[in-house]
Amino acid sequence: MRNEMNQTRRRYTREFKTETARLSERSDKTARQVAEDLGAPEKALHRWRSEMRISRRRGGRFAPGHGQARDEELERLRKENQQLRLERDILKKAIAFLTPRPM
Repeated sequence: MRNEMNQTRRRYTREFKTETARLSERSDKTARQVAEDLGAPEKALHRWRSEMRISRRRGGRFAPGHGQARDEELERLRKENQQLRLERDILKKAIAFLTPRPM
């Protein structure tokens, strides 16, 4: 029991989760075989696949992990940031155009 407590939790990158979920859906192998081949827990693979299906139904981007609400907010903030940058650039151009130039 003591050895279990000293083990650190393995973290997987977003790319790994995404590609593993896609591979398991396309493959003729079972989820267990895919998980074993890639060294991922089978339960996690099932969760990633489920999250990917939910994301597809919602029309959003697949963001595996326990932070779905956080990921959705991050996506919203990125879009808002992009919009604000576009507006800023337009205003800079308008100021440059409307500012009188010395003769």
